[in-house]
Amino acid sequence: MRKQPELLKLGNSKVMANGGSGVGTSTLHQITSNTWRAPKDETTPTGKEGEMIRYGRDLITHTSKYLGPKGTIAKITNGMNCQNCHLDAGTRLYGNNFSGFINAYPKMSRRAGKIESPAERLVECFERSLNGKAPDTSGREIQSILAYMRWVGKDGKHGVNLIGASTEKMPYLKFAADTAKGNAVYSLKCQNCHGQNGEGVLSHDGTDYTYPPLWGNHSYNDGAGMYRLGSLAGFVKNNMPLGATYQNPQLTNEEAWDVAAFIESKPRAHQNQHSDWKDLNKKPIDFPFGPYPDSFSEKQHKYGPFAPIKAAHNGRSKSSVTNPQK
Repeated sequence: MRKQPELLKLGNSKVMANGGSGVGTSTLHQITSNTWRAPKDETTPTGKEGEMIRYGRDLITHTSKYLGPKGTIAKITNGMNCQNCHLDAGTRLYGNNFSGFINAYPKMSRRAGKIESPAERLVECFERSLNGKAPDTSGREIQSILAYMRWVGKDGKHGVNLIGASTEKMPYLKFAADTAKGNAVYSLKCQNCHGQNGEGVLSHDGTDYTYPPLWGNHSYNDGAGMYRLGSLAGFVKNNMPLGATYQNPQLTNEEAWDVAAFIESKPRAHQNQHSDWKDLNKKPIDFPFGPYPDSFSEKQHKYGPFAPIKAAHNGRSKSSVTNPQK
């Protein structure tokens, strides 16, 4: 049994002594001049550029309508929408938004081990997060998505860390995330929308999901970024259940880690990843498949505790700098 963490006061929120934050208004994510703001819809350009941007947004919001199992353009995805992982069409703070996407590319992909274009990164999303097939990157659909992402991120700057970009990097727990406790959180706060068996809820016409599936063949596969526990926990903490925001979360940090662990413990489609992370030193510590450049188990890499792994990696990095000939 875990010891109940002591609560410490911090402004309007509660912060647990083990690093987990309690429920309440967060004092850690106040709006400042460095907070990213998505452009307003009314500023969308006119003409052909505006048409592409609006079509791109619709593709992000209703990907399956065009490219899912009943897609009107092609049938190359599993029924999820890009918006299921990039909330409010990639504009929500700490909702895995597109604030810095375009400005970061082309860039070296540590996973692929090569320099990638933004179109190549989208292909990976189709194959992993949408558990589908590679789209035609020269086609109207992908070019429109890129036009939309370019417009959304137009005020971002390369190398500048904006508040609210991507998802929150959660503080590590001192222990492994608990799938049983996560099951309890899921039953209480997630099941109503995502289903008892994580199956999600289809829209009335059956073309896409109103609430996405969280495991199984119609969810993201095990090669997706969301399959890393840290990514899912940070996403869940600031956005789930429905109505939660980064300023008014409804889960503690510990609950977010635990429910993420429960979700990741469930079966889903497998992605061939034999070519991923050829440089093991670049592999994230919460990547749940070996091999690793350390002696920690796959289970610990998946569920934690992560701090000992991080400390071991940091120690190895310092050693290589101190003794470059080794």
